[in-house]
Amino acid sequence: MQIEQLQGSIVAIVTPFKDNGEIDLETFDELVEFHISSGTDGIVVCGTTGETPTLSDAEDAQMIERCVKKVNGRVPVIAGTGSNSTVDCIKYSRKAVELGADALLVVAPYYNKPSKRGMYKHFSQVAKNVDAPIILYNVPGRTGSNIEPATAIELANNYKNIIAIKEAGGDMNVFAELLANRPDGFKVYSGDDFLSYSANCLGADGCISVVANLIPADFHQMMKSSIDGDYKVARELFYKYRALMELMFAESNPLPVKTALALMGRVNEVFRAPLCEMEDDTREQLKIELKKLKLM
Repeated sequence: MQIEQLQGSIVAIVTPFKDNGEIDLETFDELVEFHISSGTDGIVVCGTTGETPTLSDAEDAQMIERCVKKVNGRVPVIAGTGSNSTVDCIKYSRKAVELGADALLVVAPYYNKPSKRGMYKHFSQVAKNVDAPIILYNVPGRTGSNIEPATAIELANNYKNIIAIKEAGGDMNVFAELLANRPDGFKVYSGDDFLSYSANCLGADGCISVVANLIPADFHQMMKSSIDGDYKVARELFYKYRALMELMFAESNPLPVKTALALMGRVNEVFRAPLCEMEDDTREQLKIELKKLKLM
């Protein structure tokens, strides 16, 4: 599949660790196979769900290279390469391309809160200096900055390699504005599992998902059905997993999803500081829901 045609369920895959805190590459390989055999349409490696803020540059490169090698062209591999430094973002992006990533997921610069003009300049510099498809990533709740729909559309119109946006601002009006004004071929992905079904009904192209780590086959089916207009099937799946999707953000991502994977026996329940284990009450809620869904 060409990255420009990518639709459906794109998992933001976790980074598993061994008990000693080192990356567990063998378990990561198993997760990749789990997703491909379950119908996942694409994989984002080294995103926020992959705990990339705690990975070294060398570990980032190791994970991208490992993912590309294990996937072996079966689905697109998208590497998270964002930074609040434009120079560093270009450096990380070029490295990911060198390692074989099919596309880049570039988050809005965080903490330093650029102006609208600064935001445009950041992404335009990345687009001009990196020869690869770029997916913008807007998640104001985590970055403290916002890619306005008009800015995203202007970037898409001016740079052919800016091919999509992952929108995680939680506002359906933003989806409507993006979808009404996007140029031909520009993809809009939800970055919020809970809104993904509704966004697809408006014409979005799927979701870069957290909960797909747990239910890849059913989340793929929910995305496919809602994109294809089979709303009965999509709606049933949405309500089946509604509570689970909400629980994915009961505490900071990726604590709930990685805890759930541990409860399911797929990874160790190991995080790198400053992340740590979930609170007992929310962990118990998650455990109850997983048992209800027969996932553990």
